[in-house]
Order: sequence, then C-alpha cells, then structure tokens
Amino acid sequence: MKALKFILLFLLVIVIGLAIYIAVQPNSFEVTRTKTINAPQPVVYNEVIDFENWESWSAWVEEKPDTKITLGDQTDGVGGNYTWEDEDGIGRMKTVDANPFNSITQEMQFEDFPKSKVTWELNKNDNGTTDVKWSISGKDLPFVFKFFSTLMGGMESQIGPKYERSLVMLDSVLQVKMNKYSINIEGVTQHSGGYYLYKTTSCKLTDFQTEMQKEFPKVGAYAIANNITFAGAPFVLYEKWDEKNNAVIFSVCIPTNSRIISDDPEILTGQLESFKAVKTVLMGNYDNLKEAWDKTMAYIRDNNLEFAEGGSMLEIYPTDPSAVPNPADWKTEIYIEVK
Repeated sequence: MKALKFILLFLLVIVIGLAIYIAVQPNSFEVTRTKTINAPQPVVYNEVIDFENWESWSAWVEEKPDTKITLGDQTDGVGGNYTWEDEDGIGRMKTVDANPFNSITQEMQFEDFPKSKVTWELNKNDNGTTDVKWSISGKDLPFVFKFFSTLMGGMESQIGPKYERSLVMLDSVLQVKMNKYSINIEGVTQHSGGYYLYKTTSCKLTDFQTEMQKEFPKVGAYAIANNITFAGAPFVLYEKWDEKNNAVIFSVCIPTNSRIISDDPEILTGQLESFKAVKTVLMGNYDNLKEAWDKTMAYIRDNNLEFAEGGSMLEIYPTDPSAVPNPADWKTEIYIEVK
C-alpha cells in the first residue's frame, strides 16, 4: 500500500512538474526559413500567391500523400483559401494581404487552436534570383497548444525542417515550369512584309544575345523620341549566319506604318516585300531557338521546299520579357522565305 502511495505521489509530482514546465513556456513562437530561389521575383510571387500550386511543393503532402486538399472558390490573391485534412485534423489557410511582388501575408489555423500569421518576403537579386523569407508566428498561446507543441518537440522542430524542404521543392518546381517549351511548325504561310526602322551590326555568334539586347533599345529609343508608332512586334532580320567562323550579321528592326526618313546615320529605313515563308512558333526560353531553327530547316528539306536565294530570315518577338517574367510564356515567331 505504501509503495502504491509512493508511486501515485511520484506520478503526481511528475504531472505537476510537467504542467509547470509547459506553463512557463513562451506564450508566442516564430519559425523562419530563408532560401535563394533561382527564379525571378514575379515568378516566385505568382507561384506562392495561388494556393492551387501549393500541393506540388508541400513537404507535408510529400510526407503524407493521402492528405485531402480542398481548394476554395478563390485560390489566387487576397481572399484565396484552402483547407487540408489528415489523421491529425483539419487545417485552414487564407491570404489576407499582399504587396505584389514583394510580400504576402496569410492566416493559418489548425483545428480550434489560435490562428497563426504566415508571411513571405521576396527580395529580387540583380542576377535574376529571389531571396525568399518564409515565417510563421503565433501569440497568446493557450496551455493546451503549448502542451501538444511540447510533446511534439516544439514548433521549431515541427515546422522548420518542413519549411526547408518545401522551399527546396518550390525551387525545383519553378525550374521545371520555367523550362517548359514547345515548337510548332505551322507550315507555309505568306508574310505581309512592310516598312521598318533598323540598325545593322555584326558580332560573334556566341555574343549574339548580348549584342541584340544592346542594339534593340537604340532603335526603340529613336522611334519613341520621334513619335514613331510601332506597327508590330520587334524582329531580327538575319543578313548572314556563319557557324563555321562563329560570325553573324543581323539587323534589329522596329516595324512602322509608313516609310520613315531617319536623320540618324546608324538607323535606316527598310521595306520587306510580301513573301512566302515557312513559319514556326516557339513558346519558351530563347535558349530553345536553335532547336526551333533546326526543326524548321528539317521541315523545309523533308517537304521538298526550296530556300529562296537571298531570302528573308526573321525572328519576331511578340512578347516583352520585361513584362512577362516567366520564360515559358515567351513567344517567338520564325519566318524563313521559300520559293
């Protein structure tokens, strides 16, 4: 009997000690993880602001693939929401504030426990990457919340590793999305031709992208300064392409509605007559242009078409990368003149 009383007293002391230990735990918590994501700031923001995307990079879903995700009527932007359910209970998440493309504030609640504040801070880097800071915090925590948190090792150990893993997966998912591309050979068509302003330059093939990006603003600035209306998307007209000698001569061009007399000796006026061409559309990063050109050339050979001697070879850029940050959404049209 004395032994039983001793055991009960011992257990009581343990319970009281545990209760005191839990009671003196902080009434608030905060867990933060950071990572540099290899994607532009708007791309990261657009991914995170829409709960429809979360399942693909959630470490919790990766660990418990049977988790039931229920998307709200709205998933994107302020007011977007979703719920999840697993063997531990039901959770809810809602976006309550956003500052495109810099920050997002959300509200998370699990079962009947107090709501937690979730924040995302996105800082762009000069090299096109984004520093992401993901935090969750709570305050005025009740005893029951602290009790379960203590039993499970604390919020830091519960959430920190999951945030780390989710950020790694977020980076991977965005790489896949940004690298998507398609090449569609639309076949023979008629290019309408037209007037254009242009500036011709030459460089090594390996320097082409850099030089093209330097030259286009010069022609565009001239047109803007002289109130010249663009009649379409800018394009490159290839004068010579010499892979053997790593050389290219090309003109950067801005289409115009009429013939413009330029007073700048470096910026001239040209005219394309309407011509028959094979047209190819690339959706995706410009890194895939070589493949698009190779497939177009193969199409011409395989369909017994003949290249027009000295014919036009164009790359038209309907998409402005500065306005469309995801390379997967960039559109390029290729026209190769045929007889």
